[in-house]
Order: sequence, then structure tokens, then C-alpha cells
Amino acid sequence: MPPPTSNLANLPPNFEPTPEEESLLELYSTVKSYEREAARLREQAAKAKLAAANEKYRREQEAERNNEEPGADVGVRKKSRKKKIRKEKNSFMGDQPGANSDEESSDEDSDEGSMGSDEETLAERRAAKLRQMREDLEFKKQSAEDEAAIAEERERQRHLAEADDVDEDLGPLLKRKKIGASNASSLIRNLEGQATPPHDFSGKLKMSRVSGSVLFPSHNEDGSNYWSPPPTASNPNDGCFEMELPGFESAQAQAGAGNNTLAVKFMAPEDSRRFSLNIAGPGHRDYHDILFHFNPRQREKGGQVVINDKQEGIWGSAVNVPLSQCPIIFGQPSMTLIIQITGDGYDVFIDNKHCARLEHRTQLPPNKCPLTLQFPSTDDYGNPEGWLVYKVWWGHKAIMATGDLSNVAGVNMFSSIHPRKLFVSGLSKIHSEPEVDLRKAELERAFRKYGGAHGVSVIAPTNSSYAFVEVESERQADLALREMQSQYKINRARRTKHEALQEERAAAEASGKGKSKESAGWD
Repeated sequence: MPPPTSNLANLPPNFEPTPEEESLLELYSTVKSYEREAARLREQAAKAKLAAANEKYRREQEAERNNEEPGADVGVRKKSRKKKIRKEKNSFMGDQPGANSDEESSDEDSDEGSMGSDEETLAERRAAKLRQMREDLEFKKQSAEDEAAIAEERERQRHLAEADDVDEDLGPLLKRKKIGASNASSLIRNLEGQATPPHDFSGKLKMSRVSGSVLFPSHNEDGSNYWSPPPTASNPNDGCFEMELPGFESAQAQAGAGNNTLAVKFMAPEDSRRFSLNIAGPGHRDYHDILFHFNPRQREKGGQVVINDKQEGIWGSAVNVPLSQCPIIFGQPSMTLIIQITGDGYDVFIDNKHCARLEHRTQLPPNKCPLTLQFPSTDDYGNPEGWLVYKVWWGHKAIMATGDLSNVAGVNMFSSIHPRKLFVSGLSKIHSEPEVDLRKAELERAFRKYGGAHGVSVIAPTNSSYAFVEVESERQADLALREMQSQYKINRARRTKHEALQEERAAAEASGKGKSKESAGWD
């Protein structure tokens, strides 16, 4: 049997199939014909099944129409609705089940008019039931009030009957309760003799709201009532505590009047290594200029309190007070630090003990202005500070530093302002010795007329952007400050302790030879 031509349509014209290939092609044609026949039979069976289902549905619909009576569904709906209303009425009125069985059987064939009357009757019964419930509730409420009044009057009469004193006009009087030795003390007696709370100042300090004000915590502040340095701080200004000390006037402070006293209630943990606070004037340039610096250090040189100032980013000569000479600061529940600004300097009191004084090294602001208080988060090297600040008070107090102050650290230490030396800042940074020589030559030429016959002396450190210029006299220094301000940034330089000792020695030698202190030479 030759293979079907449809299977050879895509074969080459000269193709001659082998007997095996012819058998496979024939088998393939047979399978395809069987598949087509099976698909036709499935389609025919599905159509027959669908026709049978349609016929069955049609017969069911005809049977329902033949067996249905006109109006039957309406009657059924009315009867079920009537039964529902009757059941609801019985449950609301509290009737027993089956009590109206005769009525139900007799009213099954009632019409729609009777149903309307039942609904009206049910509404009336509901309203009557609600009125009765309200009346019962009012009666119970009034009864409870009457019983409470009777019980109160009975208790009052009992207390009056127990009273000892009797007045003919006023009747029995209540006896005053007397506190015996066995009774507990009153609240006022419990408060007497107790220590001041850690978060408040002692009443002996007399820090009233009339003479000052509490700056921290503020009255409208919510949340925690203390401040502590953030543990993640990386520099002194990162998360530091800052606030203004308003209304400061240097003339009044030097005269012992006006706002001159800062009080801080704090707690330094036993494991704290250090903490500090700064007071700066206006224009401190991110605390490059600090008027007063207070810094207790527990682990340095056996423990000491460092008091200092800063100008142009350079710390001055510190006043170091051993912790052994101060009240115990670290590990106490609370301490009070008082800093009072006077004409002599900054007096430091720790728990009412005068511990140190930092004499004025920088001129105070001449006009009335606010100072700035800062609690740094770390020191200059990123070491964390550890303390808790509970309260800050700023106001006026009378001068506290009285009596003999010879044993107070920092008193009459030395005059901080150098009479003839000037501090020149804001220069370009120099790195090598030739640049140092050029800097010295430049400043010597610029300030030569203020140096007299010997000229000026210039100090220009390597890797710095500042220099020191020493002129002939204090008068020449004042003149240079006025005339050279347009060319250079100039301020009075501070003398070191070594320079102060040298000047004292030179002054002593000059007084012995009849010379003035200003014309005395320097070693």
C-alpha cells in the first residue's frame, strides 16, 4: 500500500521510502483518523447530554405551573408574617409558650386588616412597658438617695453623741482629735530635719524667684528632669547643653549688684572621670573664647579641679585645686556649685565652701548683654564627660567672698594682662624657618615705630597663624591697638606666670635703683 500523499508533501520529489518508513507513515495516518473520530464522538455525546438537561428542566417548570394554585404564595407570606409578630409580642410581654395557641389556631385565616391592628397593639404595649421601666428606675434611684441620707445623718448623730463638750446654744460639739505620743507624726513634722532633695537647692542659700530665676528645668518642660552628656558624643559641642544667662551687666556685677551668681545643682557618679562647664561672652566664635572654665578631674594627678580661660582657641594658665581641699564631689547624691562674678574675678563655691577664684583675664562685655552657659559633652580630645545636672539658677546674690582670702586658690595670683605685649592673630599659617623669619621681619617693620630705640620683639611660633609683638611701653601698646586695628587683628596678650615673676623681680630692682616699673628691663 503506497503511503498517503499528504504525508509525502514535504519530502523531496525523488524520495523513495523504505518498507519500514512506509509502515510508520501508515500507522501515523491511522492514529490521526482515530483521534478525529474520538473528538467527533465526544462532541456528539456532550450535545446529547445538554439536550437531555434542557428537556428535564422544561418538564419540571411545566409540572410546577400545573400544580401551583393562584394566590397560594401570598397567603403563605401573610401567615408567616402574622406568626412572627405574635411570637415577638409574646416574648416582649413575658407570656408563656403555648399560652396563645388557641388564638393562633383561630386567627390563622384572618385577613390583612387584623394584622394591622395587632401591630398597633404591640406598639402600645411596648410604650407602656418602657414607661413602667422608667418609673421603676426613678423609684429605685430615689430610694437609694434617701437611704444614703439616712445613713449619713445616723453617722453624724453617733459622732455627736460621742463628743465630750456640750454647748447649750450650739448643741454637742465635735471633739478635737489630740495627737498623743503613740500617734504618728504629722506631714510637717516628718519633713522637719530632713535633707534637701537632690534635685533642689537648700533653703539656706536663699535663691528666691525674686532675686533670680530657675533656667533649667523650665516650667513647661516635660519628660526627664535632668541633663547628662550623650554617650555617643564625639566632640565638646556634639549634644552639649547651652543656655543664655540674661541681663548681665559688668558694671553692676563689679559693684556687687545685678545678675552676678550662677548656681548648678548636680550629681557626679563615683566612676566619673571628669566633667566641665564654660561661661562665654557674646561672639565667642564656637567657644574659641571662654571667660570661665570649671573642670573637676578625678583621675588626674591625684584628683584636681582645673579652672581656666581660653582666648583665640588657646588655654591660659590654669588654677589647679586638689580635690582633697574641696568638699567631696564625686559619688555624692547631689552637690551645689556656685559661681559668682565680681570685680575681682570668678569666685567658685562648692557646697558653700570658697574653693578657688579665677581673676579676670579678659575684659568683660562693656554693655548689658547675655552670657552663654555651656556644659560640654566631651573634652577637647573626645573623652566623655560624666555628670547629671538637676537645676540651674541665675540671679543676684550679695558678695559671698568675705574675710581672709589668702588661702583661696587663685587669689592675687598675678595680673593676667601683659602691659606691653600684643597678640596678633588671623595670619597665614607658617611651616618652615624661612617663613618664620619672613613673618618676624614683616611684623618688625609694621610695628617698628612703637618699639622705641630698641625696636619691637616678635615671637612667631612654627606651624601657627598668630604672633606676639612686644612694644616699648604700655602707652605704645595702647597706641598700636588703636592705629593697627585696620591692618591686623590685635588684642592684649596675657602674661604667663613666669613673665609675672620676672616682672615682679624687675620692678623690685627698678624700685631699688629709683627707676619706674615701666622702664625696667626684661631678663
